[in-house]
Formats: sequence, C-alpha cells, structure tokens
Amino acid sequence: MLVAAVLIPPTALLVPGAAGRADVLVEERRVAREAVAGLVAAGPEAVVVVVPGATRLAGTDLRPSLSAAGVGDRWSVGSENQGPVVTDVPASVALWLLAQAGWGGPVEVIGVAGADPEVLAAPLRGPGRVAAVVVGGGSVRHGADAPLAGDPEATDVDGALVDWLHGLTGGPHPPVPDGALVAHHHLDAVAPARVLAAALPGSGLGFAGVTATAPFGATYLVASWRATASAGGVDEP
Repeated sequence: MLVAAVLIPPTALLVPGAAGRADVLVEERRVAREAVAGLVAAGPEAVVVVVPGATRLAGTDLRPSLSAAGVGDRWSVGSENQGPVVTDVPASVALWLLAQAGWGGPVEVIGVAGADPEVLAAPLRGPGRVAAVVVGGGSVRHGADAPLAGDPEATDVDGALVDWLHGLTGGPHPPVPDGALVAHHHLDAVAPARVLAAALPGSGLGFAGVTATAPFGATYLVASWRATASAGGVDEP
C-alpha cells in the first residue's frame, strides 16, 4: 500500500559541498528535506526511488556517489553504507535525503527508461507499507543562464506541468504532457511521475502541495502526496 510520495529535484547541488565552497539552493534543500522527512514520518516499511534513467538496484546499504556530477568520491555525501555504489546522480540525491531523514530501511531504485509505467508501478502497490520518492525536474530553458537555450514559454510549460501533477489524484488522470514539449524542455519529472500516477488510484493519497523555483534557469520542483484530503498551494517559478 502506498502511504506517501514526494517529488524532488534531480540536481547534485542539493547536497552541501557539491558546489564547492558556495552554498547554493539553500531554500530548495530545506523544502526537499522537509518533504522527505514527512515521507519517512508516514511509517513506510520500504521506499521506492523512481528516477529518469535506467538504474535498477535494491538493498538496505546502497552507497550514493556524485562522481558522475564531477564530485569526487573522496568527498562523502554522508552515507556510511558499504553496499553497492549508486552512480546515478538523481538516485544518489534521493538516497542522501533519505539518510538525512533517518531512513535506514530497504530501498529499491527503479529507472524508468524504456519501461511501461504500469509495470514499474507494481512495487508501489504493495504488499506492505511503501513510500515513493520520485526524482525529476521541470523546464531547463528559463532565461539566458539556463542549461539549454532560453524559451519564453518555459514558465507556461512549468505551470502546465504543475497542474498535471496536481491532477494526478483528482479523478481520471489528465492527459500526459505533450511529448514534444517534454523533450524540448527536458521535463524529466514526467516519466517518473507517470509511474507514481499508475500507483495512486485506491491509495488514499491526496496532493499536498508543490513549490517550484528556477534560480539557475532550471526548474526545481518539490511536491508531496499524503494520506489527507487534497490541498495545498502552488508557488510558481
């Protein structure tokens, strides 16, 4: 049974030290940590991390690494685990946030690349109490400093993405965002969120709110689904 879910940004910059001496994304880090702490407080027996790539791992001692983001392994992301090294950056960010929230139970990392969301959602449907950490972001085309060339429609695209996330628990699922827009704006939250959408019916979870900011031209989303009535505000990027 799905007991809680969150969406967090995929960026290594959430982890202190990943940007060197600069302390960046302070507010985004705080919001993400609070969201994951709330997920752990829901009392899951296992956590499933859903990421945009193709990584597939499971265990209680997965060891996060940010080496793929250019952060050397000599710098620790705060895990004392000695198990398999997770080189996928979005998964490692999720593992770090879970460790910060005190989670020491089993974790399964599921990459969505090339797979059917309905099939991937099976671990989220039970048995037992399961929580989902979905990793992904919004448009990376906000202004001149964006990772990809700026697009004046980026804000509207992110607004539509937020509306879609909000609508996942509001009855019949809204249409999946247009594939061309997803690719153009690199909306890598969409594919992982589709896995969550497949598991939400019958879970009793409601949309509990979202924040969206774009300090470096890329949209960082933090959203929560909880076992409460659907409610919550939206802070647009």
